[in-house]
Amino acid sequence: MADIDLSSSAFSDHALIARRYAYEGENVSPPLAWSGVPDDAAELVLLCEDPDAPSGTFVHWIVVGIEARTDGVAAGQCPPGGTELVNGYGERGWGGPHPPPGDEAHRYFFRLYALAQPIVLPDTPSADQVHQAVDAHQLASGTLVGLYQR
Repeated sequence: MADIDLSSSAFSDHALIARRYAYEGENVSPPLAWSGVPDDAAELVLLCEDPDAPSGTFVHWIVVGIEARTDGVAAGQCPPGGTELVNGYGERGWGGPHPPPGDEAHRYFFRLYALAQPIVLPDTPSADQVHQAVDAHQLASGTLVGLYQR
């Protein structure tokens, strides 16, 4: 399986995410850039999840149907062609980091998947449902990890 290079101009891999992108900040999705998407990809799927959340993995952003020929998304925007699903806050679109005060820094995994065919997910999928759906059709993926602490 190929690798997608996923990055952000707002933070480096395993570095702190600025308050602007946090739930208690401006709650703006961070800019993302990617390269290395296979030519035969039918669509891209973006997932941001926090596996350190006290109640289990928390979903911050799920976007399906992203145009495979795109190379990124600006801050505060939905990726081209994408449909934002409902996050763990019960809201459609991006929901920024909001770990409990005093916790060690939580890890926010941004995962971009290139798929051989479109997938169908419920409107409010869990991270596990996303992983299961993409596993069968995944051509390539990339991961970027950001950290946030209150």
